[in-house]
Amino acid sequence: MGDYGIISIVPVLTILVVAVSTKRTLFAMVCGISVAALILAGGIRGIVGTWFNYVYVSMANETLQWLILVVAMFGMLIMLFERSNAVLDFGRWAGKYIKTKKQALMGTFMLGVIIFLDDYLNNLAVGTTMKGITDKLRIPRTQLAYVVNSVAAPVCILIPLSSWAVFFGALLENEGILGADGTGLGAYVSAIPLTFYGWLAILVVLLQIYGIIPKMGPIKKDTLNAELTGDVFPAGTDLSLMHAVEPHKAEDGQKAKPIAFLVPLAVMIAVTIYSGTDVLTGAFAGVVTAVVLYALTKRLTVKELLTSCYDGVLSMGFVLVLSVLAFAMQAANADLMLAEYVIGVTEPIMKGAFLPVTVFIVCAVYAYTTGCFWDLAAIIIPIVVPLALAMNVDPILVSAAVFSGAAFGSNTCLYGDGIILCSQGCQIKAVELMLATLPYALIAGGGSAILYLVAGFIF
Repeated sequence: MGDYGIISIVPVLTILVVAVSTKRTLFAMVCGISVAALILAGGIRGIVGTWFNYVYVSMANETLQWLILVVAMFGMLIMLFERSNAVLDFGRWAGKYIKTKKQALMGTFMLGVIIFLDDYLNNLAVGTTMKGITDKLRIPRTQLAYVVNSVAAPVCILIPLSSWAVFFGALLENEGILGADGTGLGAYVSAIPLTFYGWLAILVVLLQIYGIIPKMGPIKKDTLNAELTGDVFPAGTDLSLMHAVEPHKAEDGQKAKPIAFLVPLAVMIAVTIYSGTDVLTGAFAGVVTAVVLYALTKRLTVKELLTSCYDGVLSMGFVLVLSVLAFAMQAANADLMLAEYVIGVTEPIMKGAFLPVTVFIVCAVYAYTTGCFWDLAAIIIPIVVPLALAMNVDPILVSAAVFSGAAFGSNTCLYGDGIILCSQGCQIKAVELMLATLPYALIAGGGSAILYLVAGFIF
């Protein structure tokens, strides 16, 4: 592959411009990959073959294969919850205790903190759990999705028992950066206080919930619309496609029982922990538990259970296609040498006390434009750790800046898995979630940049 220089950023810019202007995420992704294929093919003649080649590469990716299975399992579980009225019962039960918007949003926040094991699990489970409650209180789906998504990745990097912590700890250990206990995970724990974006993103969520930071952008507009009309979806949403929004009436005197919802969810979380944060195994256990429980309690017949599982997979069709295109775009970016270009442009200013803030900004921009988060850390850590050691800068601080940049990207990248899964769980478009999140993520990101600049002179 040749050096494409500044041209390597054109496909990413195409995606962002088309997505924002049309609000069509899939169309934007197709346009971006088409531009990348045109560049890589060297002309129009080979564009079709190159386009499909990246789709093939994407579908051969083991991470995507695993993600497809996880998403399919979540689709089954969500549909089982809805068809059995388990979500309805949970909402009616929780409604006895949650009376205000702040309580509902704080409940969403706390559930996100509790489900800290993995951001996939967090983004899908929390939105599914809380949307019925927040809809009743006329909280717009964009605000719900913002809270869910902005807690998911930050809490995963701040609690050293998550899948993110295990992966990042292994990277540090490979670079010889060890904690007091002699392990990379120990070094990661010492980096947690310096992972500024994680702390500030969660702080901004709390300040937004309590109104200290005002509603901005799409959330402000959607809040006004929800209060006036009761429509919690962004303008232009086709409600006929939202199978979960039709209201259900409870029978008089019927007592709400949250067990049908909480038991499968608890089993899923417990098995995920027991299996070493294997979300796929946990999701499968949740589905099996739901099927057995609903069959024994006669909530659904065997035919209805099987139909629900099938329909659940189909309901995730959009996110499955979008995930394939996202991984194809990541593969194209790798061949366009986008990472090398970004690093090459910024490496001259990665010096001394300015190294931590530069690393954070580079990683945040790179993660936002490419949708790579764990890949980002695997690429950047081996570069910046030796730089930090050579410049007498604390490598733990620089590593924390990498982790912060990855979390920023997870919260904001249009075609990142965090945005894709959260928007599916909350049933809004990915571009709507990105636009709702950006103002608040930029506040947390700007504060993080300032802190890394100050820390560079202190440490």
